[in-house]
Amino acid sequence: MFIEFPLGRRREAASLAAHYVAGVLDYQSLESGLTALAKLADFQPGDRVKTLRGSMHGTIVCVLEDGRVVWRADSGTELTALPESLIREQKR
Repeated sequence: MFIEFPLGRRREAASLAAHYVAGVLDYQSLESGLTALAKLADFQPGDRVKTLRGSMHGTIVCVLEDGRVVWRADSGTELTALPESLIREQKR
């Protein structure tokens, strides 16, 4: 069902589905999680992002020519990642 997702996002989608089937995740959370995973990564400098598991949050610094993104975690560490390993944070 999620074959077009990159591997990391497929794993996260499978985890969401398993948690829903097990009864530890409600339908609204499942739906919002899958929607977030399905959005194409089209990041711009200044965008707020988080890792797929939500363990780190930060801001996009720049997008490299090869498509990778440089982002600064809230801890101050500058990291380089594939865009499919990040999710845009929802505005509050």
